[in-house]
Amino acid sequence: MGKVSGFKLEVSSCALSGHNGCGRCDHPGPAPGFSDSPMTTRKVEVRTGGRGRRGHPGLGLLAGFIAIAWIIGLVDWNTDLNFTKYGVRPREPIGLLGVILMPLLHSGWGHLMANTVALLGLGVIVILAESRRFASTTLILVLISGLGTWLIAEKGTNHIGASGLIYAYFGYIMARAIWGRRLVWAVVGIVVAVAYGGMIGGIFPEGDHISWEAHLAGLLGGVWLGQRHA
Repeated sequence: MGKVSGFKLEVSSCALSGHNGCGRCDHPGPAPGFSDSPMTTRKVEVRTGGRGRRGHPGLGLLAGFIAIAWIIGLVDWNTDLNFTKYGVRPREPIGLLGVILMPLLHSGWGHLMANTVALLGLGVIVILAESRRFASTTLILVLISGLGTWLIAEKGTNHIGASGLIYAYFGYIMARAIWGRRLVWAVVGIVVAVAYGGMIGGIFPEGDHISWEAHLAGLLGGVWLGQRHA
């Protein structure tokens, strides 16, 4: 979620989109508690929940989450506010803000679009599995992926993007398929593995602009929670 001097902004990247790089972030000046050192950006992107009943809150929550990410992006890319500096900054107290904010912050249109598609595809499956606790499941996965990134990622980096959550959804679904002991989940697991299996490569170090740590933390957290819910 080669080295350069100063801070690197690591955005978790999209294993499915094949987008491996990201431009340098220009920022107007340091916010309180932040260094004025140059930043590089790593992106969290990935390749490409209640049930569909009327009034089901899961779909509304997922749509609202994505809408907030788009609003933040529109404001960020058209002003000098530079929200991306508020991502996960490993082992820095100020960086804990990013545990919640990381999945809402993106480096550009391509980054956000790739993550939007993956969030919709995997998020709806999680909604079908967890019609009554989609919100709490998502919150737990966000916290696990964010805190995991804060603990294991390289200090002096900054991680943004929703793919930590996307990898968590993927791990959650696969765990439900393996431990759920139901034919429908076995079928869902096979379909998801075929459609999104290429994401697995994103949990290994791959370039300076890819937050593989967020991907790994999300995947492990998703498997853990999915096994508990199975």
